Amino acid sequence: MTRFYDPGGEEHGIPTYSKRLAPEGLATRRQLRARGLRPAGQDVAAQILWRGRRDPRTRTRPVRVAYLYRIDLAAPVRPMTPGRWRAVGAMMRARRTCPDCQVTYDYVIPTSLGCCPGCAGYLVASAA
Repeated sequence: MTRFYDPGGEEHGIPTYSKRLAPEGLATRRQLRARGLRPAGQDVAAQILWRGRRDPRTRTRPVRVAYLYRIDLAAPVRPMTPGRWRAVGAMMRARRTCPDCQVTYDYVIPTSLGCCPGCAGYLVASAA
């Protein structure tokens, strides 16, 4: 558990903690967002390292990382303006539009196919 405990940053370059051992006043991006905050351009203050799940192909456990930011330097999240909502809508419409047949679907086009399943030749036979 203390394998990744390096609060001085001698081994990893920045202060490093194991899971659940980070000091108060530091938070991940998700934790900041849950509080309505954002990092606001500040540098990473520390990191949390832990072993991930074993990969069945390589049989190794990769080291995972979560960066921590200071809560006192975080700024409030910028509010969504009508222009930002329009931009998000345009981006999502582009992700739902097939580049081959130009049909806009109710779902996001799979990036693995690059087009809709119909254009990729993966039409599912209708159940009769």
